[in-house]
Amino acid sequence: MNLNKKIAIIIVNWKQYELTINCLLSLQKVEYKNLEVILVDNESNFEKINKIKSDFNKVEVIESKENLGFAAANNIGIKYAIKNKFEYVMLLNNDTEVNKKFLKPLLDSFQNDNSLGAVQPLIMNYNKAKVWNAGGYLNNFFGSPYTNKLKNKKRQIDWITGCCVLLKTKVIKKVGLIDEDFFAYYEDVDWSLRIKKLGYKLGVVESSVIFHHGTKSSKNSNFEGNLSPFVHYLNIRNHIYLVKKHSDKFNFIGVLFYQFLKILFYSIYFMLRLRFSKLKMVYRGLNDGINNKQIKK
Repeated sequence: MNLNKKIAIIIVNWKQYELTINCLLSLQKVEYKNLEVILVDNESNFEKINKIKSDFNKVEVIESKENLGFAAANNIGIKYAIKNKFEYVMLLNNDTEVNKKFLKPLLDSFQNDNSLGAVQPLIMNYNKAKVWNAGGYLNNFFGSPYTNKLKNKKRQIDWITGCCVLLKTKVIKKVGLIDEDFFAYYEDVDWSLRIKKLGYKLGVVESSVIFHHGTKSSKNSNFEGNLSPFVHYLNIRNHIYLVKKHSDKFNFIGVLFYQFLKILFYSIYFMLRLRFSKLKMVYRGLNDGINNKQIKK
């Protein structure tokens, strides 16, 4: 492994300062030292972000007064990395903690296979009992992405999670930035498909391991369950946007059938559970996805 390769690790925070601090603490223990952490703070809390600046003075903090979303916030960090001539860029969720040796196997994978465009580690649940993500596959008939949760599965993967992904900067320059029209959710599937269209492969490096807490940014504090209505809006709207954007990969009839069943299931479930705010957001997502409308927060 070439220890001179300069890596930018981009973390996006949105009102999860405790999780972000734990992530930063784990990165301080990483054995590979030629790296810089870029923290993009959505809808910054002045007092809390200043505490992070004080405690982690080597972290480059970029503040935003509003919540730009996962895609746009990461793009800010990516632009910083390109401007400052980093050779590799990593996106890392703030609700993760890393193993101190996790970077070396990822970097080695690029040296061993020049056809790789992006790689991810094996992502375990924080309790270390189950695999959270070992790469993703696509059902091309239905236009549906799903997550592999099995170790040692040798089949080539179709998409990589934005929870933790490492790319060469030169690949990003070719493929372009993350599509900000997604805001959050499905943007990693889209980026992966665009990378593969350039002829690159995607890889999961199981000798590299990180641990995932499970995000709280999607949580909802009201009586209508755990996930916020906006998450369901994004789920419906962005899935439709994805299959339309990459329509050449999917079967039109299969996609229609799958989306019909998906909307039907959500409709019945939310009506039975009296979750009418979520039901409303499902149909708003359906309308915005079909009509190519911009995301409304």
